[in-house]
Amino acid sequence: MASDNEASALPLPAHDARRDPSTHQLRLFLVLAHELHFGRAAARMFMTQPAFSQQISALEKRIGVLLIERSSRKVELTAAGVALLPEIRSVVAAVSRLRQAAGEQARDVSGHLALGAIGGEAAMPYTHAVLTRLRATHPHLTYEMHSLGFAEQFEVLARGEADAVFLLPPLPPGFQSLQLSTGQRVACMSADDPLANQKCIVLAQLADHTVLDMPPRVPRAWWDFWTVNPRPNGKPVRYGMAVTDVEAMLLAVARDQGIVFLPAAARHLFPRPGVAYLNVTDLPPFTVALAWLPQHRSRPTLAALRQAAHHVISQNQPAARHNAR
Repeated sequence: MASDNEASALPLPAHDARRDPSTHQLRLFLVLAHELHFGRAAARMFMTQPAFSQQISALEKRIGVLLIERSSRKVELTAAGVALLPEIRSVVAAVSRLRQAAGEQARDVSGHLALGAIGGEAAMPYTHAVLTRLRATHPHLTYEMHSLGFAEQFEVLARGEADAVFLLPPLPPGFQSLQLSTGQRVACMSADDPLANQKCIVLAQLADHTVLDMPPRVPRAWWDFWTVNPRPNGKPVRYGMAVTDVEAMLLAVARDQGIVFLPAAARHLFPRPGVAYLNVTDLPPFTVALAWLPQHRSRPTLAALRQAAHHVISQNQPAARHNAR
């Protein structure tokens, strides 16, 4: 058998890019260097042994050195094979990093999202978490957030003026949504109301209170849910004046023109003189959702937003339910 020096000395061809080794050939060599057995190495790579051996020989010809000593009893690396093994590992690892980086670039979505949020939803932790995840995964995607009134939360979606909206269900037909969070509601009433000094009340204690109403543009089923109409005893709610947004609502409440039920976070988001917030122990909970039009769900920008929302839910609210993927 030739010595290591003699076995490693093959004529080095003039450089020709077409003769550069392929990454596949380098990977095959790494497997063979680990197994030191052509049969096992070929099996690991789902190849026949002759085809595997041909690729190793082609690699040796392309780089101009013998890498493997073959005999009937064993397979060993030549001195050149041992010396080049770290370099080959580095090349294969670099190619893997290149492919990963290229894949990330290919997945990076650019474009612009028009978003909306009702009330204080833009300030809530789950909204911030979704947008933070979106920026981290798609730095070239921009968005703008608009504060919406009660009717606008559905109208801008239906007209295509917003790609998605952070809103409060129930939703009218024709939308898809992803549930982000659940919470408790509180009664919002004038600080001069006789009940305002109590720590908590039950719904029956509000039976005679007038409830602020919504404009006709607001889906009736949505406002009936938020006002608990009819009440558990079957009695309908007595509605008063209509309000179009949160600020008008709070002003009317402070003037004792009616009460409303709001998410408990309103205590911190909307503290106003003359307004009191009370716990109502038997009020059913509410949900918060990210909603969009089903025909737009496959748009790359909207798909990126939905993926960010799914990630936040999986990290922070594993039990959260959703009605659309």
